[in-house]
Amino acid sequence: MDWPVVFRTHSPIEARVVAALLDSHGVQVVELSERTPSVFPFSAQGLAEVRIAVPPDSADAARRLIETHRIEPGAAVVRLGREYQVLEERLEYHFRDRGLLEHALTHRSHAHEDVSGGVADNESLEFLGDAVLGLIVADLLFREFPHFREGQKSKVKGTLVSTTSLAAVAERLGLGEALLLGRGEEKTGGRQKQALLADACEAVIAAVYLDGGFEEARRLVLRELADDINRVRTPEFLRDYKSALQEQLQASGRDRPEYVVTDTAGPDHDKVFTVEVRGGSQTLGSGRGRSKKDAEQEAAREALERLRGGRHDDTLDDK
Repeated sequence: MDWPVVFRTHSPIEARVVAALLDSHGVQVVELSERTPSVFPFSAQGLAEVRIAVPPDSADAARRLIETHRIEPGAAVVRLGREYQVLEERLEYHFRDRGLLEHALTHRSHAHEDVSGGVADNESLEFLGDAVLGLIVADLLFREFPHFREGQKSKVKGTLVSTTSLAAVAERLGLGEALLLGRGEEKTGGRQKQALLADACEAVIAAVYLDGGFEEARRLVLRELADDINRVRTPEFLRDYKSALQEQLQASGRDRPEYVVTDTAGPDHDKVFTVEVRGGSQTLGSGRGRSKKDAEQEAAREALERLRGGRHDDTLDDK
C-alpha cells in the first residue's frame, strides 16, 4: 500500500484517538503496526509501533488536523500517563512501567484487528493473574480461617474469585472504560460484559505483581475484596439453606422443593434474579440475588423461617 503514514505511536490508546479524530473528519484511515525489539516482553518499548496511514490526497490535511489537537507542539495527542492517571489513582498503585498496564487492558479483539500481528493481547497476563489471585486467597484462608474444613475453604475461594466478584471489582475500578477493544467487541457492549471485565481484572492483578511484586498485588486484592471477605467472616455465609429446607421437607414427608425464576431485572452485566421456592402447588418463599444461586438461597431461607415460625436454627451451619 502506497498510502503515506501521517502518525506513529507506541500507544494503542493514542492511535485509537487519532484514528477516531481523522475518521470524524471524513478521512479514511488504515492502522498498521510493527513490533520494535525489546529484551523485556512487557515493557512499553516492546509494544508495537502503531502507524496511521491515509490516502495520498488526504495526507496534508490529516497532518494539519493532528497538529491542531496536540496539547503542545510536538507533544502526544493524548498522553498515556494522563490517560491512565485516574485508573492508577483508583488502583492506589502507580506503575513504573505503564506498558504493563496497557498490555493488561488489551483485549484479543483489539490485537486481532492488527494486521501485522504485532500487538499482544492480555491473555497471558490473565493466566498469571488467576494464579496470583488464587495464591493470595488461599493464603488468606490458611491464615485467617484455619478452622474451615476443605469444603468450606473451596466454597469461600470460589465466591471470592468468581466471575461475578471480579467483574464487580473491575466495574468499581473503571477497567471497562480503559479497555482496548476491537471495533466488533466495542459495538456489542464488550465494556459491560462480566467475563471480559473479570479477565481484565486478573490481568491487571498480574501487571501489578510484575511491576511491584507480590505484596503490592496482595494489597490490591485484599482491599478490593474487603467487603466480600467481611461477609465470609459472618456466621450466615456458610449456611446452606437449600439443603436444610430439603431435609426438613423430606422429614415431614413432603416433595422436594422446586426453584423457579420469576423475574430478571437489570442489564446483562448487572442482573438481579427473583426466585420462588415451591413445594407442590404452594409457594414457600421467595428471594432476590445477583445470581440464581444467591436468589435460591435467599428463597430457601425465607421458606425455613416461615416453616419454623421465624425461629433461628443453628443446625443450618455447614457440616
